[in-house]
Amino acid sequence: MSIEQATERWVRTGGVELCVAELGDPARPTVLLVHGYPDSKEVWAEVASRLAAHFHVVLYDVRGHGRSTAPQPLRGGFTLEKLTDDFLAVADAVSPDEPVHLVGHDWGSVQAWEFVTVRRTEGRIASFTSMSGPSLDHFGHWIKKRATRPTPRRAAQLLGQGAKSWYVYLLHTPVLPELAWRGPLGRQWPKILQRVEKVPAGDYPTASLPQDAAHGAWLYRDNVRARLRRPRADAYAHAPVQLITPTGDAFLSERLYDDLEQWAPQLVRRSLPAKHWVPRTRPDQLAAWIGEFVTATEDTAAGVAPRDTAASGPYADRFGGQLVLVTGAAGGIGRATAYAFAEAGARIVAVDRDAEGAARTAEMARLIGAPDAWAETVDVSDEQAMEKLAEKVATEYGVVDVLVNNAGIGMSGSFLDTTPEDWKKVLDVNLWGVIHGCRLFGKQMADRGQGGHIVNTASAAAYQPSRALPAYSTSKAAVLMLSECLRAELAGRGIGVSAICPGLVNTNITATARFTGVSADEEKRRQRKSSRLYGLRNYPPEKVADAVLKAVVRNQAVVPVTPEARGARLLSRFAPKALRAIARMEPPL
Repeated sequence: MSIEQATERWVRTGGVELCVAELGDPARPTVLLVHGYPDSKEVWAEVASRLAAHFHVVLYDVRGHGRSTAPQPLRGGFTLEKLTDDFLAVADAVSPDEPVHLVGHDWGSVQAWEFVTVRRTEGRIASFTSMSGPSLDHFGHWIKKRATRPTPRRAAQLLGQGAKSWYVYLLHTPVLPELAWRGPLGRQWPKILQRVEKVPAGDYPTASLPQDAAHGAWLYRDNVRARLRRPRADAYAHAPVQLITPTGDAFLSERLYDDLEQWAPQLVRRSLPAKHWVPRTRPDQLAAWIGEFVTATEDTAAGVAPRDTAASGPYADRFGGQLVLVTGAAGGIGRATAYAFAEAGARIVAVDRDAEGAARTAEMARLIGAPDAWAETVDVSDEQAMEKLAEKVATEYGVVDVLVNNAGIGMSGSFLDTTPEDWKKVLDVNLWGVIHGCRLFGKQMADRGQGGHIVNTASAAAYQPSRALPAYSTSKAAVLMLSECLRAELAGRGIGVSAICPGLVNTNITATARFTGVSADEEKRRQRKSSRLYGLRNYPPEKVADAVLKAVVRNQAVVPVTPEARGARLLSRFAPKALRAIARMEPPL
């Protein structure tokens, strides 16, 4: 259901009329979305349409914005007390008998922090999801703590947030903001959002933007200085709170929320690699997190024990609910990577040509934290099979947030002993499998326009020549260069690309590796000896999986894993002759 299909009503409160829109079944839990500055309720259109399938969704234009009327006079008409009156009037109109699940962005979140911490709203709010907007009371205490007990770190935090808050000072100047918004800034704002924030073009912002922004300047003038000077000491949240922090927010530092557990005892933290306007750039992820939080809160209130899928580990706030597809997931690095994402709360698609192994990975992923996990049997070298997989995943599970192209095979033997068939086999899996994954799933990410990340498993062999690994090293070097090129191309679409380059890792790749130019018995002997050597090295695939998650969080380009991989990377840059000399050595097989 789209916002154009919403039912509208008008709610009178405090001398203004608020335009309220409703979607979904009124018998279901009510999710009330509050927009920020200089927006109108349409900023929530994409999130609301996704939530409406499961909840009663309510949006309203804050006084003086959109189709809601403005108070007269404007000065003093936008205080947090009056905004709280508006919220209660809307909540009573749309959900008179049950508390609402509150969601706020930017100034919608600033308002909502007031709603959820004042006593007169107790019992009317079931939960609160906050994004890109702190409580002014909490902000005031944050400033006082750092100003009265300064340390170099605290001083840097104050200066950093002070620089990010440049627009607040401008909005306090008389007349100038109104002139700017009704003039050139208002006309250029949609293009600024598209260029700087990567907000997709469309029917947002609405034609009322210049007037909304001019009126909304009073949100700052009526509240900011007064509250920061005299923050309330009792601003404790009386409902569960979910905090979603965009890590690329140009206006708010992540450090603002360091002490939030003090004020919100029932706090769930999430982080999102995005900029400020996440309701427009990441609606899928927001809708998933809001829906999950609302459902968990409703279950708790009803005395129903929710399914224990609590994410754990250092990245639990980053990948919860995201869809991660891993190829080569039946064992080794692929399986360990699927498990690591599952522990962080991601949904998993485990892909491998080994159907039984993929199924075991998916089953265990569900047990260790994945809300959902599916197994898919596919040979990544088969273009048509991969196309069918991409179509099925998008239709049944959604667009992939993180793609891990991990499937690969090993091959050893001199160049002169490697046949064209051998070359085709290793390139089909190690290179073409990656190409198919990047092309199909990467295009879906780009078309969705909400960012994402691609991880390609290369190898230290990509930059470490060896007389024994010409085919394997060539395939992995190609994967590394493909990753670098793709990273440059997709950066403007908010999609990161990382190449993971492990060294000697204790997996079963050596037991199945091909050794060219030798008899079958000799090949089996070399496979056994290689497996023993890798076993003695005993570098676990779980450490590679940790590097994968870290690469996604940090958006790293090339990640050598294991000491020998890092050493070879340094040699390739600073002492390539030494690396070439090592390449002439015969492996001890």
